[in-house]
Amino acid sequence: MTDSSSFFGDLLGTIAERGRSLLDLGRERRPAGAIRAASIAALCERLLSGRGEASGVALAQEILIAYRGLKTGERIAFFEALANEFGPDRARLAAAVAAFGAESGGRDIAEIHAASEPRRQELVRRLNLAPGATAALVAMRADLLDILSRRGELAEVDRDFTHLFASWFNRGFLVLRRIDWSTPANVLEKIIRYEAVHEIRDWNDLRARVDSPDRRCYAFFHPAMVDEPLIFVEVALTRDPPEAIAPILSNDRVPLDPTKAKTAAFYSISNCQRGLGGVSFGNFLIKQVVEEISREFPNLTHFVTLSPVPTFRDWLEAERANPESEVLTADDRAALAALDEPGAPNAAKQAVLRPVIGALAARFLLAVRTPRGRPVDPVARFHLGNGARLERINPFGDVSVRGMKQAAGLMVNYRYVLEDIERNHEAFFDKGEIVASAQVRKLLRPEPQSRAVSAREVVQ
Repeated sequence: MTDSSSFFGDLLGTIAERGRSLLDLGRERRPAGAIRAASIAALCERLLSGRGEASGVALAQEILIAYRGLKTGERIAFFEALANEFGPDRARLAAAVAAFGAESGGRDIAEIHAASEPRRQELVRRLNLAPGATAALVAMRADLLDILSRRGELAEVDRDFTHLFASWFNRGFLVLRRIDWSTPANVLEKIIRYEAVHEIRDWNDLRARVDSPDRRCYAFFHPAMVDEPLIFVEVALTRDPPEAIAPILSNDRVPLDPTKAKTAAFYSISNCQRGLGGVSFGNFLIKQVVEEISREFPNLTHFVTLSPVPTFRDWLEAERANPESEVLTADDRAALAALDEPGAPNAAKQAVLRPVIGALAARFLLAVRTPRGRPVDPVARFHLGNGARLERINPFGDVSVRGMKQAAGLMVNYRYVLEDIERNHEAFFDKGEIVASAQVRKLLRPEPQSRAVSAREVVQ
């Protein structure tokens, strides 16, 4: 795959150089950053109006090079130009709508559809002709996401990027590759850099995660970004579903003979490309890894996660700060005071806290909802939306500094049962139901009469 991609990249580069000579776009006369946002917008108009392939590739490359040289304010101006100057062709759309009538056929409908598409979508498609453009456009959208929080009017531009990326990064184009010690070093370096859940300390730590007989790592790649992982998952092969992360990450552990494993535990899933935020392919990754690893180890019977709960501590502290909280009892408040001390509570305090954290975690995951009726926690939304069930709550599963700060040490297991995935997925999205084990349901305290749970929980 790398060789063929390199060939096509070189071919596009050659076409771009020829096109540059045709357009008189000598790069030595146009240093990166010399073309300001307005000039780039003018080049974009030229790219949309042109028909020559070589000149189009050259223009696309020139625009992307110039964009990289822009400062933050100039990039905002460029995105504003995309929003204001590259929307739908309103005159064409008005004419298409006026021509549509009761006798209109498919051609008229197609014209309305074509006229209603923002011009910037075609612009982004043409920009993608340049060598290395897909990665550059993903990086461009990452810049846009950083700006959106203070420039909400650019949301329409972001919707167009998301629309196109959803097609370009369709599951049919993604390639699943196992990451091991023979993987090229530049990719392994990115695995270290992109790990977002449990920091990889050094190369020895990485090797323990990808080269031990009872460990696996898989990543999705795109043919246009062959050395850039899009998302990767780390898997531990264990006898039983794990309750804590420390034994999995320990440098002193004795590797398990994988033929004796009964459980595949997904303990870290990391999205690598911020510019692909909102483009979902994590669900495909888990399902394909389950299929892949089942073929290699048919003895596996359990497929679970060991997941963080990154929003639990914020919710818990908000309840503690609320003197009228209907969630916390006086005994809860007394026990939770141990969380105010530096570091993780000692074993004695953990024993007192464990049932309190378990009950509050069950409330948080099963009953606390967003205005749209979904779980507040993003990791819960991801796995429950993928068809997993909430299997077990593990107080103090992660007593690292990060684990205590984000979740008061809490971790949970979500379980994937292949024959139940579709049913659970549909129940979650169609009815707002959260499928949970009886073990989790038993932790849930009776709901106060003054508060109603917006969606019912299902026991499995």
